[in-house]
Amino acid sequence: MTVENNRLLLEIEKRRRDINREIMNPQIPELSLEDLDPVLKLAARARLAYVQELMDIASMVGEAGPSIEQIEQLRNLRITYEETRSAVNALETLIQRDYLDVKRR
Repeated sequence: MTVENNRLLLEIEKRRRDINREIMNPQIPELSLEDLDPVLKLAARARLAYVQELMDIASMVGEAGPSIEQIEQLRNLRITYEETRSAVNALETLIQRDYLDVKRR
């Protein structure tokens, strides 16, 4: 890759950071670790509900296999879990890329 291409890529990254920070930072208050607890607990509860449902279904059906209704419930819990996990990951990325302010200890 040429030096010019590398410079352009660095400028693109800087511009992306500046734009994302300009748009996102004013909308989300300065964060502390404690501010993230409700978000992390939400994701943990969603994961637990998904896995618990799997365990409950397995203990109920034995060799018969799950019903359509049980699978639908499991799917709904998976979607909830995956969405909360993705959202937490997105928030983590915002922090890693310095799009948001974080409180100093």
